[in-house]
Order: sequence, then structure tokens, then C-alpha cells
Amino acid sequence: MSISDLAYRKVLIDRTAEKATDTAATLFKTIVCETVGRNGVCRVALAGGTTPHALYQKLAAGGISEEVPWRSVEVFFGDERDVPQDNVESNYYMVQRILLDHVPVEPTKVHPMRGDAEDLPTAAMEYEQTIRKLLPACGEGFPSFDLIMLGMGGEGHTASLFPGSDALNETGKLVTAHFVPVLGRHRLTFTFPLINAARNILLLVTGDDKAAAVLGMLADNPETRQSLPAGRIAPTNGMLYVILDAPAARLTGMASS
Repeated sequence: MSISDLAYRKVLIDRTAEKATDTAATLFKTIVCETVGRNGVCRVALAGGTTPHALYQKLAAGGISEEVPWRSVEVFFGDERDVPQDNVESNYYMVQRILLDHVPVEPTKVHPMRGDAEDLPTAAMEYEQTIRKLLPACGEGFPSFDLIMLGMGGEGHTASLFPGSDALNETGKLVTAHFVPVLGRHRLTFTFPLINAARNILLLVTGDDKAAAVLGMLADNPETRQSLPAGRIAPTNGMLYVILDAPAARLTGMASS
């Protein structure tokens, strides 16, 4: 299967998950600093799941954290589980505990999703309204994040966009609530019109169990790519950075740095 960098995509491969996390943290810092220097604010959507844990720990630690202008960062979330914000399964809870409790982000600039709302479609609509209010629109008329952080599951899902989900083909809503049969749970999630309007997207993927999905997601053939949710990440006026460790990249034939 042929793989190459596309005009909107740069693939970075490190030998270990720790090195990949370092690369992601440095890129996060660079994008935030440059954006704040240019615009005075950086609007970031953070990812949940297991892969970002080490990255958020790195960002919260000394060194990089001290170089990030956190008071000028506005924080959103790309997806959320159907639990209260103080539940250990909540993406917000994880990010708050590992990162936000340790950096000087203004509390009024943190915007969690209401995953425990009785009416999740209304919660999704309200979150979309918040985004439209606080973010500038790009050329296509969609709000444009300065940076969206994403991960990928072993079956190729990203955010809470899972294979076979109707949400994959959503073109009107920027945030949607939907039931994920494989999980037996409801999720709130960004949709691809919002994801692909971002100026920068950082997709961090580590682990041997994701190697097959990485191969498909990076394929030159558009049909092969788009068979996986993560393969549909294609910013219309921005850049996608795919950061992998060697185990995740082992089927691609691409060398690590």
C-alpha cells in the first residue's frame, strides 16, 4: 500500500511512545505560542481517551509548561462521554485532573461539554452555539479552531466518530449527540465539518495494536483512507500533523527519526 505526505498532512514518526509524546508536546507549545503571538489568543480543543494522558502530564510539568502562555489559551473538548463531569470516565475530569489543575488557564476560558445532560441533542446544539459565538469563521463559514488534538482507536475511530456511525456523514451539525452501538453508550462529538475547518490538527497515535488502522488511515488511496473515521481528517485550510511511535507505524514502511 502506497503512503506519502499529502499537501495538508505531515507524518512524524518517533522510536518510542515517550519520544512521540515529546514531539507532540513541543508542537503543541509551538502552535500555541505562535498563535497567541499573532492573535493574542489560542483556541484549543482537547482529546480524551488514554493516549493523551502522558502528553497532558508533559504539558503540565515544568519546562514546556512554563513556556506556554496558558492565560491566553481557551479550552474546548472534541468529545465527551455520557457521564457527569466529576465521573472518572469523563474526558473533562481526566483533562482537569492531569492538566488544567496544574496550569494557569483562566477557569472562564474552559468550556466542558454537558455529557450528563438529560437531553444530549440539546446539549450538543448549545455547545455548537458556544463555539460559533467564541470562534472566528474560516473561508467556508465554519468556526475554525487554532488547534484540535485527536487520538485514534484500534478500529480507526477518532473523537467519538466510530465506524458505521451516522455521525460520520453529518454535514450540517458541528457538534452532535449519537448512540454508539459498539459501546452501548451515547457520546457528544465534534463532526468532520468542524474538525476539518481547524488551522492545525494534531493526531497522536501510539501502540502496536493500532498499526493496521494507521496503515489504512495514511493510505494514498482516498477510498481506503475514508473507510476509517480517522482517514477522513482532511483540513480544508490547515495542517494535519500525524505523530506516531514506531510500533504504530510498523506496517507503513516509514522510518522513525
